[in-house]
Amino acid sequence: MMKFTAAGDMIIQKRMYEGYEGYNELTPFIMQGDARFFNLETTLNHEGETCSSQLSGGTYIRTNPEILEDIKKMGFNMTTFNNNHALDFSYGGFEATLKAVDESGLVHAGAGKNLAQASAPKYLETKNGRVALIAVNTTFNDSMLAGEQTPRVPGRSGINGLRIESYIELPKKDIEYIKKIAELTNINAAKEITRREGYYPFLKDDECELGNLKFVLGDEARYVMKINENDMKRVEKAIFEAQLQSDYIIISVHSHQISGDAKENPADFLKEFAHRCIDLGANAIVGHGPHLLRPIEVYKDCPIFYSLGDFVLQLYSIEFAPEEFYANHGLTSDSTVHELLKKRSKNFTVGLMEDPRMFRSVIPYWETEGTKLTKLTLMPVEMSMKGNKSENGLPRRSYNPEIAEYLRDMCVDYGTEIILEKDGLITCKW
Repeated sequence: MMKFTAAGDMIIQKRMYEGYEGYNELTPFIMQGDARFFNLETTLNHEGETCSSQLSGGTYIRTNPEILEDIKKMGFNMTTFNNNHALDFSYGGFEATLKAVDESGLVHAGAGKNLAQASAPKYLETKNGRVALIAVNTTFNDSMLAGEQTPRVPGRSGINGLRIESYIELPKKDIEYIKKIAELTNINAAKEITRREGYYPFLKDDECELGNLKFVLGDEARYVMKINENDMKRVEKAIFEAQLQSDYIIISVHSHQISGDAKENPADFLKEFAHRCIDLGANAIVGHGPHLLRPIEVYKDCPIFYSLGDFVLQLYSIEFAPEEFYANHGLTSDSTVHELLKKRSKNFTVGLMEDPRMFRSVIPYWETEGTKLTKLTLMPVEMSMKGNKSENGLPRRSYNPEIAEYLRDMCVDYGTEIILEKDGLITCKW
């Protein structure tokens, strides 16, 4: 029998002191797992060590590498920092993070000094079996993608990205209308010249563009997102390799995209990706990224957590920010971080840090016989939103029945029954 625990996004910006309120309930639950995973959603570097990137994952986040010692004391032994913040402090910050995580002893995947390293499985040795971790990311700026090596050009540091190709399907009359707008405005003129010069592939007869938007002939209007098959082949290769080298394969996937109009709804391509990975031999999918809970599904006796939500949320705890961050909000770096965050949040009334859904999550504990899921229990978690500044954003066990109710409603269509037990834990049936 093998046992596992996992947590979602850990946006940790300051030291976590041992024994804070709630610590002593969480740690034993986490420690039940042979493999104990979390998503490290911050960069690790010291003040002045590296410049920032021009773009960030939303907030420029960083903290000192010493926080990894605090995280390890909670019991975690596997991680990834393959998420949309990995290059907030440019390649210097990325490589400092890579170095710190390497030296910590945490098994990690999804980031490396070239694409081969970033996409490779990494392995955790446990007394009950060897666990492989493969980490992908669907929400990133193209500059974050790690590069392949050639015989004469070194690879580029970065993440293992799963690119998403998107377009809008429209009926023929609407496609003709889009073509007319493009013709009248000349919005595509420069790109068409460049295309004729050989820098872009030619469009098919049933396709057209309007600036950066692509349109394809279809039966009805709909927005389509599809997995880049070249990137998927890397994932397939990693799963194939891990089947020989391990007893159990976990896929970590960071994904913000949605279907419909609710953040809780995973994108259709993400559901397809999860099923394809399990069909290929993966045994669990651990999702994170949108900062709130998403449905849980059991497919072919393998758990799929479409998002575990936040485990630590400390976006108000950044100590300094680059000029670009201030400029984006009409300020300069002569302003304080307090002023910056106050303005962005409209006087602390909007944003992730003001939405109670972002402060509620679960830690799953699951058991397997071979690779077959036999037990799945969830510990509800809440993070402190107000009060003691040392504890703001830190997780603690929750006895709030609303978490189970919230999760129950979203899991109905996925065939997972959510049962709130008398002790406050949640049992999943499938």
